[in-house]
Amino acid sequence: MGKSIRDIPKKTRRGRPKTTGRGEGIMLRLHPPLLHALGSWIANQEPRPSRPEAIRRLLERALATAVPSGPAKAGSRRKAAELAGRAVDALGDQTATVEERAHRKRHLIKGPREFRDVRDDQRKKNG
Repeated sequence: MGKSIRDIPKKTRRGRPKTTGRGEGIMLRLHPPLLHALGSWIANQEPRPSRPEAIRRLLERALATAVPSGPAKAGSRRKAAELAGRAVDALGDQTATVEERAHRKRHLIKGPREFRDVRDDQRKKNG
């Protein structure tokens, strides 16, 4: 019995070999100043990458050095509350009584009642 057709090795195809496969295509528009800066960066690289490859490399660098945002620390919360308090004091109605200004300040910093349960930085009350 003769060889079946499946035993014949596949011929190699012409063209560029697959490296990482097809990714998601993204359309990107750059204004002239940014496009010029990208061209300058490409000119300083050896070997010179194509524009898409240069954008990929720069994006990988930026993501590698990016600091992951974690939950806010207690000190930064306190500092933010102090800064907000100072801003409210500076912009507040100076003709109002001390009690009324304190009430308004608390209301502004605490936020509207509708949104208090949505905020992640506030502890949930049990009960």
